[in-house]
Amino acid sequence: MEKRSYEEISQTGYPNDNLFYDISKRILDVAGALFGVLICLFFAVILSPFYIFGKNKGPMVFKQLRTGKNGDAFYIYKFRSMVINAEQELKNNKILYKKYIENNYKLEQHEDPRITKLGAFIRKTSIDEFPQFINVLKGDMSLVGPRPVVEEELREYGQFKHVFLAVKPGITGYWQASGRSDVGYPERTDIELYYIYNKSLKLDIKIIIKTVLSVIKVKGAY
Repeated sequence: MEKRSYEEISQTGYPNDNLFYDISKRILDVAGALFGVLICLFFAVILSPFYIFGKNKGPMVFKQLRTGKNGDAFYIYKFRSMVINAEQELKNNKILYKKYIENNYKLEQHEDPRITKLGAFIRKTSIDEFPQFINVLKGDMSLVGPRPVVEEELREYGQFKHVFLAVKPGITGYWQASGRSDVGYPERTDIELYYIYNKSLKLDIKIIIKTVLSVIKVKGAY
C-alpha cells in the first residue's frame, strides 16, 4: 500500500477495516502476549526483592491512565521505575513540568528526579514495559500500534486525532521501530499516521522483529 497524503486522510476520515487482518492480528496478539506474560512473571520474581526492601520499597507495578481506541481510557501497566507519586511531584515543579511538555513529554534521565537507580536500569533494558502484555490480553492494546498517549498529548495529532483513535495502541509500533523515543513530535505524528494507513500483518511482524533488535541493542528505550 502506498503512503497516502494528509488531504486523502482528511477526506476518507478513518482507515479501512480488513476483517482477515483484524482476526489475524488478534491471534498474533494473544499468542505473543501469553509468551510475554511468562517472561513478565520471570522478571517479577527477580525484581520483587527490590520493591520489598530498600529505596524502591513500594508497589512493583505502576499504572497510568492512557487514551485507547475510540478515546476510551484504560490503565497501562509497567514495572515501577519512578518514585511513588512521581506524576504529582513533576506537576508540582512548574519549570520542570513545562520543560517536560516542550520536550515531547519526556525528560533527560539525568535531570528527571522521578527515576530511581533501579528504574534507570529497567527502562534502559525495556524490562519496565513487560506488564503491558497484560494490557494486550485484556484487549486494551495490541502488540503493534501507535503508542498510547496521555490525554494532553492528543493535541499533537490535531485534525487527525480521530484517525489516531481509530486503532488500538500498541506495545511497540512504527514510531519506536523508526527510532523509538529518539523521535519526537511532529515527526512522531507523521510516523504514527503512516502506520495506521499502511498497517498489515507483514508490516506488524517486521516492526516486532525490528523492535526486538532495538531492545537488544538498547537503542532509544522509552
